[in-house]
Amino acid sequence: MTSKSLYLRLLHYVIPYWRIFALAIFAIIVMALTDPILAALIQPLLDGGFVEKDPATIKLIPLLLMLLIVVKGLAMLASSVGMKWIAAHLVMDLRQEMFEKILTLPSTEFDKTSSGVLLSKVTYDVNRVMAAATDALVILIRDTLIVIGLLAWMFYLNWKLSLIVFSIVPLMILVIRFVSKRLRNMNTSMQDAMGQMTRVLEETIIGHKLVKVFGGHKYEHQRFHKASNQVQHLEVKTQLTSGLSVFIVQLLTGSVLGIIIYIAAVQSASENITVGAFVSLFTAMGMLFAPIKHLTKINEQLQQGLAAAQSIFALIDQVSEPDKAETESKKFNGQLSFNNITFSYEDQKIPALQEISLDIKAGETIAFVGKSGSGKTTIANLIPRFYNITKGSLLLDGININQLSLATLRENIALVSQEVVLFNDSIAANIAYGAMAGASRDKIIKAATSAYAMEFIEQMPQGLDTVIGERGVKLSGGQRQRLAIARALLKDAAILIFDEATAALDNNSESQVQQSLEQLKQGRTTLIIAHRLSTIVNADRIIVMENGRIVEIGTHSQLITNNGIYANLYQNELGNSIR
Repeated sequence: MTSKSLYLRLLHYVIPYWRIFALAIFAIIVMALTDPILAALIQPLLDGGFVEKDPATIKLIPLLLMLLIVVKGLAMLASSVGMKWIAAHLVMDLRQEMFEKILTLPSTEFDKTSSGVLLSKVTYDVNRVMAAATDALVILIRDTLIVIGLLAWMFYLNWKLSLIVFSIVPLMILVIRFVSKRLRNMNTSMQDAMGQMTRVLEETIIGHKLVKVFGGHKYEHQRFHKASNQVQHLEVKTQLTSGLSVFIVQLLTGSVLGIIIYIAAVQSASENITVGAFVSLFTAMGMLFAPIKHLTKINEQLQQGLAAAQSIFALIDQVSEPDKAETESKKFNGQLSFNNITFSYEDQKIPALQEISLDIKAGETIAFVGKSGSGKTTIANLIPRFYNITKGSLLLDGININQLSLATLRENIALVSQEVVLFNDSIAANIAYGAMAGASRDKIIKAATSAYAMEFIEQMPQGLDTVIGERGVKLSGGQRQRLAIARALLKDAAILIFDEATAALDNNSESQVQQSLEQLKQGRTTLIIAHRLSTIVNADRIIVMENGRIVEIGTHSQLITNNGIYANLYQNELGNSIR
């Protein structure tokens, strides 16, 4: 996107607050006009007050100067508060829109983009946009008007001298255009570097135990040093480029002003210009330095903001999960039909699933087994449409899941994955999460009891109201797993997916969960994905996967009798458990 289109899109977010914005702009204009008026008051003050000794002028000019200072102060206060108020709302709106987009991004995007990069966009990039959308705009309007006003007054006093000022305008434009392009590129690189640094920091914090045990301090220090050094290098390079551009513009401006002052002094000596007009002209020229410097310096801030805006809008413009269908909320029975399904992950040539055809009756308990990478978890991910089927179709109660809205489809599915996700909230809030937040206390307790979680919840300091820390750090692996199972029980969905649901449980806890699953699976479809085959011997059917294909189907006893892949897996597990 061009700088103009980016800035116009940013200003679009200001429209809801246009009244405050208009008042702030009016205050900026008033504040900007006070500088040329101040320079203009110098002439009557000197000519009328000091040269002609006019009593009226001596009394009037100081009063006007005091009034001018009061007006400028009030205008500065109004513009500053108004623009900061708008900036705060702009940042909030952008962050809200980015967060809503993150919530709807397809799983493939999370596979490609690290969470550290996303965090950097929501935190670091947005702050830079704020500076471009508000602070830069204030300087742009205020100092442009100041320059125009001062130049107008200079032309009024002596248009021939003032024309010399415009001799540097083409050179200034060339410098600014060249620097703008370099600053945009450097700021884009800096944002990428900041995202990488945030990613390294996040990974180190999450994996701090692994870093300690495996002696990864030096390795992680080197990674972080490399990332942070890249940020530092780009920041210095940006400051150097910006500083050089300001120096060149000031050098050009100072040279021209020196020439003008010399010519004006010569004219004053020949009485072609009054003392008041000369000092006023000189004052106006001196006052040009600050706004010209600001306007040159603002280019750096503007390019930082535009580069950040490009990064933010790239996230906002990403395509959300396809969810075109609009269907009413509906309770399904849980019948699933996989019709010749093939699925491939992005950038992978070999399909993860190949020609999968399978009918699952409502209320049936199906177990998927096989070696790692055989496609078990991929099948589970296709049901709630975390990934879209490459070829074939999946039917729920005879309806293609692509014809259902995501909300309708997913409200009929409960999931317990091997990576338990818990939030830094109370136990009750983690069980009754999301759409279940209004569940009664009795229902929460019932779900926790069925998952055999109440035995440890009752021992917690505040029971169900105990805050469990980030990712449930205050709980053991088995306790976290049982809370996840309680959450699935509370949802009471037609389809239950247990992906390695008992992987973190000890034998006693596993036995308890198995008992709850036996009760739970009545009247609903249960899909169990497990490496521990002892947990699925009572399944109605066991599906054996290998290289993305179904190679065996049957009950535990049938598959053992067939003496195939499943029998070998089971015998190996049995042998390992005996050892």
